[in-house]
Formats: sequence, structure tokens, C-alpha cells
Amino acid sequence: MFNPSQADVRRFFCSVFTKTRTGQPLEAIEIIASQWLDEHPEHHADFMDADAALEKQYDLEGSKINPFLHLSMHLSISEQCSIDQPRGIRQAVELLTARRDSLHDAHHEVMDCLGQMVWESQRANRQPDGAAYIDCVQRRATRD
Repeated sequence: MFNPSQADVRRFFCSVFTKTRTGQPLEAIEIIASQWLDEHPEHHADFMDADAALEKQYDLEGSKINPFLHLSMHLSISEQCSIDQPRGIRQAVELLTARRDSLHDAHHEVMDCLGQMVWESQRANRQPDGAAYIDCVQRRATRD
């Protein structure tokens, strides 16, 4: 299993940002990442300088979100949907996307569910509950 460090993740997104801006070829996962980067121009300054990105600290209590975590979650959800793992996530995200008329907005709601699942897993020291995650996304997709 691929288990990148914080520095690896930051270097990856900074590299994708640079490659995109300079017209360099991208690998498949980088193409997906670049699409999410394009959706978040408010964070572009965070990806311009890899050395500064490696030093930057984000306070969990602060008002500024961690753009690397945020884009990692977009990328994770995209990958989950592409392989439908956990099973049912693709359909749940598609339903939520149709309901919100925006893949981007749907992803932001899915992030809440994903974050909750990870937090509960870590708090209870157990494996993530994929079924609870899917249920959370489906509830959001079916409520007004």
C-alpha cells in the first residue's frame, strides 16, 4: 500500500502545479490532481514554492484550511469512485453530484463524511467503517 509522507504529498501537488503551468506532460494521477488544482485557484500560491510548502504549518483550529489535505481528499474521493471502493461510493457520489448539480460541491460534502469516518476509526482504534461512510454520503444525497 502506498503511504506517502506529508512531505511527499506536498511535493506531489507542487510538482503537478509546476508541470501544469509549464506545459509538461502529466501522468494519469497528476491529470486528476491538476483538475482539482484548477478548481481551487484560491490555493495556487500555496503550490508555487515547494520549499515553503514543506515548512508551512496549518493549525487544526485555524480558519485557513490545509490546501494539501483538501486536495488530497478530492484526489482520494476521485480514486475511490474510479474503483468503487468502498463498494457503493461511486453511486452515492453520483447521486449526490446530481442532487447538488456539482461534482465539486458533492466532493466537499463527501469530505465531511470521509473525515468523520477517519476520525471515528482513529478514536476507536479500529479499521475505517466503509459502510458507515457510504451511508453518510447517501443520507446527504437524499436529504433536502
